[in-house]
Amino acid sequence: MRPGPRNLITDIAGLRVGNAQDAALKSGTTVLLGDQPFTASVAVQGGAPGTRETDLLAPDKTAPGVDALVLSGGSAFGLAAAQGVMDGLHAMGRGFAVLSARVPIVPAAIIFDLLNGGDKEWRENPYPTLGQAALRAANTDFSQGSIGAGTGAQTAMHKGGLGSASLVLDDGTTVGALVAVNPMGSVTTPSGRHFWASAAEFGDEFGGLGPDPAKGFHPLPESRKLQAMAGIGNTTIAIVATDAALTKAQCHRMAVAAHDGMARAIQPSHTPMDGDLVFAASTGARQLDAPEMQLAWIGHAASLCLARAIARAVWEATPAPGDTLPTFRSELGR
Repeated sequence: MRPGPRNLITDIAGLRVGNAQDAALKSGTTVLLGDQPFTASVAVQGGAPGTRETDLLAPDKTAPGVDALVLSGGSAFGLAAAQGVMDGLHAMGRGFAVLSARVPIVPAAIIFDLLNGGDKEWRENPYPTLGQAALRAANTDFSQGSIGAGTGAQTAMHKGGLGSASLVLDDGTTVGALVAVNPMGSVTTPSGRHFWASAAEFGDEFGGLGPDPAKGFHPLPESRKLQAMAGIGNTTIAIVATDAALTKAQCHRMAVAAHDGMARAIQPSHTPMDGDLVFAASTGARQLDAPEMQLAWIGHAASLCLARAIARAVWEATPAPGDTLPTFRSELGR
């Protein structure tokens, strides 16, 4: 397997990503849009999720597909970003047909970024507007780091961010990940100079720093985020996707497997104070010849993509006025 040409989730044909953010707010929204409705499911492993429309993604629920998925900052306020996306899709004539009506299906998940130094004293919820702006910006190329839902994200030790990665399997199947990284845990090893996800890196996509040379167990340093925020304000939310034709049940299995990538890249992960969640999406462009075996490799690739995307999010984060945590690269002097 190898990264796709963009090394982004949009290496999967028919998917686009849009981002919108507000520098003063230190928050933003990210949208994954399909050219056509796509099959989707979800797996939640964190103890404090914030979501919208995720019940529809269970294999036994009626909705056959979704038009878009939303990752947003703003805690519960950020769920309103999905309404902005829904309104924009409705204006495009998109949505699930109910007789003469059309209802866009837009599941969403949020991170808590209300205590990151940004101006949160709004009079009107800004997230519907951010959702519409992100939808308008949807494209196959997009930036990473301090953008979209990753704008105000933080990890235990450094600024978080938005990250993406892809892999093309030997049979031609493409798998990708998109993630907003805002965990309670640390993405870097105790030395602060290496990524937990280093074993999954291709080339120098997140610096080429390699594994930490320190051997054996070393305790994590005291969390800067925990000191600043009393443990409040966490969660890593992600989307993994493929062009393989998967059912909702198979998408759920891919999402479950992808959580392994979160555990590879963040320590600790899936805590009671994180709402860790992975959406899984399938465009259905490629039929599977040996579904069980291929699904195993698709899940494995999804976990690798997610681990890499998490590290890329932190590697690409950039400093901004009022930040409460440093960027990883600023501490490395890079």
